[in-house]
Amino acid sequence: MARFIDFFIEHWILSGLWVVLFAILIAYIKSKAAKSLSPQQATLVINRENGVVLDVRESKDFDRGHIVDAINIPLAKLGERAVELDKKKDQPIIVVCQMGHSSGDAVKLLQDRGFANVSKMAGGMTEWSIQNLPVVR
Repeated sequence: MARFIDFFIEHWILSGLWVVLFAILIAYIKSKAAKSLSPQQATLVINRENGVVLDVRESKDFDRGHIVDAINIPLAKLGERAVELDKKKDQPIIVVCQMGHSSGDAVKLLQDRGFANVSKMAGGMTEWSIQNLPVVR
């Protein structure tokens, strides 16, 4: 530990640069992060708060299996087709993708368009299927 402190003091510019880069990385990750729900929490929102499931996977993946009453708008087309969701702006929206990675981009896009209550489902449809929750084919 003493050697670490000595290194930090002797190379304060390099150490300071690492601290700044780390802070920038954290800020970037926070800006991309979205509120995340587990499949169980998503089910509660759907059932109790009349939540809407937005599936941003491609149509062929959607057709292989999706959550009941989910709306399919592929992520690549979400910018131009977001107006289809305007009538559901007051309802909670749960964005689902395959693994839970690309849904954060969709959440950010919807929030920028004025949707206040938007979340992503952690783990996506993969986690939903692993937990044997109902899927429509």
